[in-house]
Amino acid sequence: MSKIRVILNGKKAILDEVREAIFAARAHGDIEVRVTFEGGDATRFVNEAINDNCERIVAGGGDGTVNELTNALMKHPADKKPELAIMPLGTANDFASACKIPSNLLKALKLALTGNSYPVDSIQAGDDFFLNVASCGFGAQVTTNTPVALKNFLGGGAYTISGLVQALKFEPFKGTFSLPDQDASRNIIVAAICNGRQAGGGQVLAPAAVIDDGLMDIVSFSHFAPEDVPQVLSEIQNPTGSGKFIERVQVSTASWKSEVAIPINLDGEPISTNDIEFKVHEKAINLVLPDDCPLLSKNN
Repeated sequence: MSKIRVILNGKKAILDEVREAIFAARAHGDIEVRVTFEGGDATRFVNEAINDNCERIVAGGGDGTVNELTNALMKHPADKKPELAIMPLGTANDFASACKIPSNLLKALKLALTGNSYPVDSIQAGDDFFLNVASCGFGAQVTTNTPVALKNFLGGGAYTISGLVQALKFEPFKGTFSLPDQDASRNIIVAAICNGRQAGGGQVLAPAAVIDDGLMDIVSFSHFAPEDVPQVLSEIQNPTGSGKFIERVQVSTASWKSEVAIPINLDGEPISTNDIEFKVHEKAINLVLPDDCPLLSKNN
């Protein structure tokens, strides 16, 4: 491959292991590096890479960096977009981890330079795009200070009574979810619109999601009373079906309307709105992935 542009998050460019990986990887391709320092740099570097006829760009950073490059690419027509690869340098790296992109920097960069690309979906949320997960409601406000029990409740895996009790304290967001075959009023504690499978540091939200099927997986938790905890626990233990309080659907479009703005987190980028539409753009990004990536339809 002739022209490869690595776009590095400025906070990570000073790390010795990053520099060493890039120097070592130059044996596998012609690499140029650009480093971001302020907002807008990533978009500008993507535009420059396209003007320079780069065939592949590498997102060197965390989920937020991947999100920035995805948004920049989605502003261009399909025949102009270079392939996108990922060198995971973030704290969580949820999307890269679920895709089985190596955490070892040299191995990840070698894959980024020499691996095969696959057309994958991107989801539009209002005027923005994301590759992994949009969390809505309380889930969009979770921080590193949130108790582990509540993170587990929101994400999957080791659900606990403690997490459920804490969730009871949060005021639900009242609004209408519009899906292709229904409009339904909901009192939402948290919802996740998933292209990928996990967010929040490895919490699996949509275990059956794949990134090239033209569908988003939506999971929503409706408000419940203390006496409903046994029912909620029962529904949590069924990670694929819907129940009275937890709803799971696969759709290509969806929208949310409410009187009060709901916080939304798009792969680490926070927004707030009371009216938003989600739409899948099928096979919109050519993403470099391991051939056995579990998020590809061919491997499921």
